[in-house]
Order: sequence, then structure tokens, then C-alpha cells
Amino acid sequence: MGLLSMLGLGSKSESIKEFTDKGAVIIDVRSPGEFQGGHIKGSKNIPLNTIGNQIDAIKKGNKPVIVCCASGMRSAQAASILKSNGIEVINGGGWQGLESKL
Repeated sequence: MGLLSMLGLGSKSESIKEFTDKGAVIIDVRSPGEFQGGHIKGSKNIPLNTIGNQIDAIKKGNKPVIVCCASGMRSAQAASILKSNGIEVINGGGWQGLESKL
């Protein structure tokens, strides 16, 4: 991670690239119905209300995580939960915006 990113000053695109270069897993925290309506190819759907129950499974993947949702609000909550459990994570924001950065 670059110095600017560590200070929270780097661009989100650079951080996303750093995470994807490390083989990050993309977790979409929207509801299953929203996910079925469109999502990033290869992303995993773990709704926000269940992410706390999936911590061990996410840790077993041993990869950094990019979380996304519809607008970035739920993914911000998910990122906070994952970070507090020692998982390297970044909030990718809304899934459509994130998809354009991949």
C-alpha cells in the first residue's frame, strides 16, 4: 500500500488496483434479490445482515476484500465490520462504479 493510501489520501482507483493486484475477493453486500438483478462477474453475495456470521469463512480465503453495494453505504458498514475483525478490506462503493474501475 502506498504512503498516500495509508494516509487516506490516495485515490480509490489506485487502492482498488492494489487490492485486485493482490487477488482481492469482491463481496457484494446487497440482498440476494438486488444481486440477482446485476452484479460484478465473479463477486460473492454476502448480505450485510449476515456478514458478521461469515468472518471465519472470509478469513479462511486469506485474501484482501473489496466490498460493494448499491451506493457505498452498506459496503462502508461491511468494511468497518471486516476491518475490526482483522481483515484487509476496502470499500469499493457502488457496484456499478466499482465495476468501471476494474
